[in-house]
Amino acid sequence: MEETKIFLDERELPQAWYNIQADLPEPLPAPLNPATRQPVGPQDLSAIFPPDLIAQEVSTERYIDIPGEVLDIYRLWRPTPLCRARRLEKALDTPAQIYYKYEGVSPAGSHKLNTAVAQVYYNKKAGIKHLTTETGAGQWGTALSIACRFYGLDCTVYMVRVSYEQKPYRKAIMEVYGARVVPSPSTETESGRRVLAENPDSLGSLGIAISEAVEVAAGRPDTNYSLGSVLNHVVLHQSVIGLEAKAQMEKIGLYPDVIFGCHGGGSNFSGLVFPFLPDKFNGKKFRAVAVEPTSCPTLTMGKYLYNFGDTAGFTPLMKMYTLGHDFIPPGIHAGGLRYHGASPLVSKLYHDGYIEAQAFDQTDVFKSAVMFAQNEGILPAPESAHAIHAAVVEALRAREAGEKRVILFGLSGHGHFDLTAYSAFLNNQLTNAQYTQEMLEEGLKSVPKIG
Repeated sequence: MEETKIFLDERELPQAWYNIQADLPEPLPAPLNPATRQPVGPQDLSAIFPPDLIAQEVSTERYIDIPGEVLDIYRLWRPTPLCRARRLEKALDTPAQIYYKYEGVSPAGSHKLNTAVAQVYYNKKAGIKHLTTETGAGQWGTALSIACRFYGLDCTVYMVRVSYEQKPYRKAIMEVYGARVVPSPSTETESGRRVLAENPDSLGSLGIAISEAVEVAAGRPDTNYSLGSVLNHVVLHQSVIGLEAKAQMEKIGLYPDVIFGCHGGGSNFSGLVFPFLPDKFNGKKFRAVAVEPTSCPTLTMGKYLYNFGDTAGFTPLMKMYTLGHDFIPPGIHAGGLRYHGASPLVSKLYHDGYIEAQAFDQTDVFKSAVMFAQNEGILPAPESAHAIHAAVVEALRAREAGEKRVILFGLSGHGHFDLTAYSAFLNNQLTNAQYTQEMLEEGLKSVPKIG
């Protein structure tokens, strides 16, 4: 019988991150200084990022060595398993083979620790004492809290208010690791106070939380900011997922016909998919699909424009698919996917037709999540469940067509702290929030006009 789990030996752990900027058919549009509208230089980023991360952000080297101290921590959970979802295949009665790369085995319960460890390492090396960040569902905040504890840095997490209220145990676990967790928007920053003055009942957004974290970091010399998605260096660190997955597929002599990854800012999707894409640039036929919620359809409905990464306009202007930086998404339970923009790298590849995007309603997503849990035994995070649902839809299409297909998806984390969401679904209390063209037009009004 073929293997159900494909493991790599610890000695097969990737020794370098893969940088897709070296292989892009066209170079990435440069980020712009919001004041001068000129390309951003290292000096524009030095107030909130250490030199090594700034260098990685603009690097076009194909492989960047992973520091030994980072590898030592990676070995706590990496390499992660590639699993075949045999019971799910049987339940769907599909001829498709379904594989998933499971990142929920990390101490943080998600893929986010891959970049958190690296970012904290480089900040520690630069003499930084304190990191600020934002978090939506809490997975990124948890990962950074753990990494800061490993390296002895202080950590402040601005958590999107709706998630802060929906997921109290996410807050608790961050506090276990020593982080200070603040509901965003807060009264601690000018950015937060401005939002609350306009809307005291604001649910918050990742854009607002980013503004608060950046504002604090920029004002303190011993403090830097750390971002869990979107930026090039974050995408770089997550490439260990796809590098391992590709090696594991090679071990069993298979190559995926389609790869699905949930998409919020883009770190999980790109981490799994990017190491496969050079094959596509060279003519290999397969599909790579980013899966997002219909309530926050950044790729499927957004526009490819220069926009801020945060609500207050502190960040550089990046060319990306966006719903507008003032966008406040509905309070869906996949909090990690509630972001107005997309990684510039993901955006460029989507714009040029190398990857695809799909959007689904949260009730359909949770239905597939429960089906997966009941058959495979793993309770997935609501974010990951978007990729699961896309894989289920694809497997059913394979059944209807009578075609064998190899499906690979990223199971980016477990859902053990998302039980209120599952309880709401099981009690028919979840609803679908639709994003409309009118909402898009309103959201884009604040986007800067760049020629």
